[in-house]
This record gives sequence, C-alpha cells and structure tokens, in this order.
Amino acid sequence: MTFSIAAVCEKTGETGCAVSSSSICVTSRCAFVGDGGAVLTQNVTNPSLGIKALRLLREGFTPQEALDRLLLNELYPQWRQLLIVDRYARTAAFDGDKALGIVGKAKGGHCIAAGNLLAKPDVPQAMVAAFEASEGALAERLIKAMEAGLAAGGEAGPVYSSGVKVARPGFDWPIVDLRIDWRDAPINELRLLWEQYAGQMEDYLMRAKNPNAAPSYGVPGE
Repeated sequence: MTFSIAAVCEKTGETGCAVSSSSICVTSRCAFVGDGGAVLTQNVTNPSLGIKALRLLREGFTPQEALDRLLLNELYPQWRQLLIVDRYARTAAFDGDKALGIVGKAKGGHCIAAGNLLAKPDVPQAMVAAFEASEGALAERLIKAMEAGLAAGGEAGPVYSSGVKVARPGFDWPIVDLRIDWRDAPINELRLLWEQYAGQMEDYLMRAKNPNAAPSYGVPGE
C-alpha cells in the first residue's frame, strides 16, 4: 500500500527518504533516517526493523549485511518490504513473498525506490529517473521523485498520507521531518509544506548550533 524512495546526496552526505500510502501516518511507521543512512520498512509494516537497521548501519554493517541480519531475526519476513541506503550510496532491498499486489523496485546510482499495490510495476523506475535528473536539496529531489511516482500511476488506489525525512552529518536529529496525513492530495501538500520550510531550515539549524549567530526569531515580544 506504499511507494517510496531512499537516497543519499553525493554532495552533502545527507541521507533521506520519502514515502506515500493509502494508509494513515505512513511516515511515522515506515521512514527512518540517521547519519548512517535511510531505511524504509513497508507493506505489512514492522517499524522496529527501521530502528534496528539504522543501528546496524551505525555499527558499520553494509546495507546488505544489515538486511541479512534483520531477516534472520524477523518472525514474519514474508510480509515485509525493506529498502536501505547508507552514506556511501550502497543499497539493499527485500520483497517478502506475501508483499501485496503489484510489487516493484528500481535502483539508481544514489537511490533505491520500491512499492507494493502499485498501479504499474515501473512506478519505482520513474521515481529513480526523476531523482537522478534533479538538482538541489535532497528533500526537494525526494519530493520530485514522489511526484514522478504519482504521475506514473502511484498506488493502485488513492493515497492519503505522505512524508519526507532527511538526516545531515553532524546532527543527531532529522533536519527535515515533514508529513501530511489523511488528506486527499498528500504529495501536493507535502510539496507546499517543504516550500514553506525550505527557506527557514538553515536558520533553525543555526539556532541549534549557535543561537548567538542565528537570525532574529521575528516573533512578537522578541
């Protein structure tokens, strides 16, 4: 019930992922980022796999090694779909044999995309092509990939939630964590939300690193 993409920016070292689904709260359950990489756990979702995969990446395991370890200890691997990318652009993916509907995945030079219950099997390839043809901030490129996936058919039915998350080296929390839930056009609304946040993001990061150098807050009573 999901289509998604995980990627690394070759210029900044940022890692991130974006996802959309007919299910509510897809980003909180499926998308995980950290300074070691980005992980998507989807289909019939087990969010703990995302947390465990990031820990394995931080410990130095490759995406494929992390995936193999996860599947050894997962009680119901046949229901899971997993995507992993690390900071070195290495990727790994898994489709359980109970993945729902039309299942597809595609790999690019710095990204990997996949989905289940897709309208068409080539939706992930459209996402990868859009990501690789794009420029700018990683979040922007991920959203362009989601827009391309939607234009290529997206999920077999309507989607109602979407989100994007990005991690940057040197920060131990996501610098981008935007999500839209239970709306009729969540990817369109995600685009608008990102455009509102993009111009302010670096200011918020400076406030965390060095408040004395941060710009004015611009609030009444300051």
